[in-house]
Amino acid sequence: MVAHLSPAPLETQTQTIARQLLAACSEPRSFLAQMRDHMRWDDKLLAWAMDNPHLRVQMFRLIDCLPALRSKAEIARHLQEYLGDASVELPTLLKNLLNFSQPDSLPGQLAATTLATAVESLAHRYIAGETFQQMVKTLETLRKDKMTFTVDLLGEAVISEQEATSYLHRYLELMEKLSATTKSWGSPQTGSSEGDPPAQVSVKLTAFYSQFDPLDPVGSQAKVSERIRLLLRQAGELGVGVHFDMEQYVYKTLTLTILKAILREPEFCHRTDVGITLQAYLRDSYSDLTDLVAWAKERGQPVTVRLVKGAYWDQETIKSRQKHWPSPVYHQKAATDLNFEAMTQLLLENHAYLYAAIGSHNVRSQAKAIALAESLQVPKRAFEMQVLYGMADKLAKALAQKGYRVRVYCPYGDLIPGMAYLIRRLLENTANSSFLRQSLGDLPTEQLLAPPTLMAEGSPAPPSGFVGVPDTDFSAAQQRDPFQQALQTVGSQLGRTYWPIIAGQASPTPTLFASVNPSRPQEVVGNVGLASLEQAQQALAAAKTAFPAWKRTPAPQRVAILRRAGELMQQRRAMLSAWMVVETGKPLREADAEVSEAIDFCFYYADEMERLDRGYRYDVAGETDRYRYQPRGLALVISPWNFSLAIPTGMTVAALVAGNCTILKPAEVSSVVAAQLAAILMEAGFPAGVFQYLPCQGSSVGAFMVNHPDVHLIAFTGSQEVGCRIYAAAAGVQPGQTHLKRVIAEMGGKNAIIVDESADLDQAVAGVVYSAFGYSGQKCSACSRVIVLDSIYDGFVERLVEATRSLNVGAADLPSTQVGPVIDAHAQARILDLIEKAKQEAEVALAMPAPAPGFFVGPTIFTEVSPQSLLAQEEIFGPVLAVLRAKTFSEALHIANDTRFALTGGLYSRTPSHIAQAQTEFEVGNLYINRGITGAIVARQPFGGFKMSGVGSKAGGPDYLLQFLEPRVITENIQRQGFAPIEGAEN
Repeated sequence: MVAHLSPAPLETQTQTIARQLLAACSEPRSFLAQMRDHMRWDDKLLAWAMDNPHLRVQMFRLIDCLPALRSKAEIARHLQEYLGDASVELPTLLKNLLNFSQPDSLPGQLAATTLATAVESLAHRYIAGETFQQMVKTLETLRKDKMTFTVDLLGEAVISEQEATSYLHRYLELMEKLSATTKSWGSPQTGSSEGDPPAQVSVKLTAFYSQFDPLDPVGSQAKVSERIRLLLRQAGELGVGVHFDMEQYVYKTLTLTILKAILREPEFCHRTDVGITLQAYLRDSYSDLTDLVAWAKERGQPVTVRLVKGAYWDQETIKSRQKHWPSPVYHQKAATDLNFEAMTQLLLENHAYLYAAIGSHNVRSQAKAIALAESLQVPKRAFEMQVLYGMADKLAKALAQKGYRVRVYCPYGDLIPGMAYLIRRLLENTANSSFLRQSLGDLPTEQLLAPPTLMAEGSPAPPSGFVGVPDTDFSAAQQRDPFQQALQTVGSQLGRTYWPIIAGQASPTPTLFASVNPSRPQEVVGNVGLASLEQAQQALAAAKTAFPAWKRTPAPQRVAILRRAGELMQQRRAMLSAWMVVETGKPLREADAEVSEAIDFCFYYADEMERLDRGYRYDVAGETDRYRYQPRGLALVISPWNFSLAIPTGMTVAALVAGNCTILKPAEVSSVVAAQLAAILMEAGFPAGVFQYLPCQGSSVGAFMVNHPDVHLIAFTGSQEVGCRIYAAAAGVQPGQTHLKRVIAEMGGKNAIIVDESADLDQAVAGVVYSAFGYSGQKCSACSRVIVLDSIYDGFVERLVEATRSLNVGAADLPSTQVGPVIDAHAQARILDLIEKAKQEAEVALAMPAPAPGFFVGPTIFTEVSPQSLLAQEEIFGPVLAVLRAKTFSEALHIANDTRFALTGGLYSRTPSHIAQAQTEFEVGNLYINRGITGAIVARQPFGGFKMSGVGSKAGGPDYLLQFLEPRVITENIQRQGFAPIEGAEN
């Protein structure tokens, strides 16, 4: 039976315990200790960070990149770059430290040494040791203070299977050493209780498999479970407990699913030395705990639940805002604290089924847990307190001295991979809302220990500007299921025939094109009728006939039709994604993002047309001057296959909403997806003749329409070769033509990412891999060159190769696939031929095998590539990456710019001056800093380049619709016999 606890006595008991703990934590330090702290630079850094939010941001960014800097001169230079900003108000002592002219001068070296020493000292506060021997000394000290421990092995982010295997083996080795060490201590460890393993390790589930992905729950579970079983077996043999940490929200559900499944297996169902973490700042964490209680009751043996507040609040909040997803975390700290106390009570009420580990540095939170435990008479084995090493040390000792079991979370390892952990701890320590921060201030005890109280929340301010639709959150099963159903539905519709649509009617053709599944070429996705020259003439005539009425159609009506099209796409999101997966070999997550982009084009261009339709007024007394827009006429849209929905949607609806009659000529190999788009546009209400769907051969019928005198503008996305031919042909004036044609052309790129010596290599490697091999390198924005500074070249290449080797290559409809097929047999043959030629001029660092059948090309990496070679200059449009070496950052920029393209580019750097230099000198239309270079978002990142990458304004930007419109100025003299109405005058 669960005891019913009276709130009033419980709160009284909580306050009594909290005041006792707070008093024990507030004992004055000795004079010598105070003097020592007064001289410590690491204390000064923390104090300054607490007092100045702007300085705090810059200081933590500097600390983040510090381990990557290889000389005192580099440290001194970054010190000035980060903290020398005039907008950062510096304390006098720090200002004096920065008072040097040259980074390599004696004062500069002194400043670098001071900073490096202070940060290293700061890191040692939160990291139990850099070596096992150092860490053991820490554990022995904890033992003397009557505390036990759990050890977390710091490491680089796991981005390859080599690193995942290394992570497992390092933990197996760590457990052996810990087991031997604790056995050598002899008597049971102080602070432990009967049945409690003398040693414990904490591990992260995602580190067991580099491709851990909620979109592939079955595959991820199989890979991870195999390694967890090995870990648990050895832990059981050695007498070491294992606790599983919780990470970002996106992994939470899959993590719980995997652990609950393994711990129900016959081999492990009796283990009680295993733990699971829950984060109270998550809105659904109480529900998760309720489910765990029910699961534990069925299992019959308890496991430990470590209850923490959560360490990724900023990251979760930012990600949800960027993705337009509901925030998974509470926005008020009080809400988290209330949830923490509620979950603590639920845990302790069910102590027979779940052991409680209360992880908090908040005196009230710990006191409430103790009060609950005492009221419920929770046995010692079922209840413990936890703190992080280096945080709330006095609280931990006070708890231990009062006889409570205390476990200290002890990270150990190299400082470089530990820097992310250090930054999280610094953020936690210096946040205004943290208990540790508040306890250092002048808050009255009553306020410090008061029950958490929610503040009234007003309605959130509406976001400014255009807000796009969210991508699907595939971590939720209920959002994954419709896509699997859609793939089955599409599978039942394969092989249908799709005719051109001319003047609103399907128009059969004598020629059919079989569009096949590039993952399984024997599978015909659809038979597409290719229009003849005669049918093209009919389509042009129908458009010409429909244009006068469409031109006169008020813009609000055109906008309404376009918004209806966007709504239909939203309703058919899963089906549209499935068609792309099947016809163009695009993996599901990328197909879903493309549907979002297509929907965004509809709504954004609708908004833009409303804005432009208002025109501009420049009236003066006695005269009206109006600046207005009108449609150009007939638009020919020639779309590519690699973004088979988003790009044709964007070009087509821009033309239509601007009042132009539009003919869509899709790439033959993606004509079935284009047919789905055509059906949506017609159902939305675009009239017959205003929009027409005309698949055809580009070299003959397509060229005929480009040259036709009735065509006013051509919107093209594709290869440079074809784009230049269109541009040249459109420049000619045909007999009967009374206008000059407008050409909008996006023609690809040879995109580069620069990685400098200060870069976060975890981010850089992952970003380059995704940018280069996402959709098999078949994006015009894909990274085909990575330019790496010499000092980090070898280390970067090693991790890049292993991360790429770990990618899953396979059919696009498999949820585990990261690299699918290329589009067709011709592309496959061309890419393989270019790879063979490239072997004559560069070294092959990786050539992955490709599955068969299907149009697959294994990811290929070349190193020691010359900037002037074929690999560095020619667009390959496949999963092929060239790695170039540069001695300096300026040389890297020169190499990046030394190409005829200027589409996208990227930079991974934590050096402010390099970032500033790239912003002005990197010749690309879209520059991405410290992130991948693919996946531009409508309105936020309008897309397009210059030089030979294209001509025209950026898609998804405020100038794009202007290309489909003719501006007109209308001036009227409104005087009559010297009289003119005066606006605002009285009658």
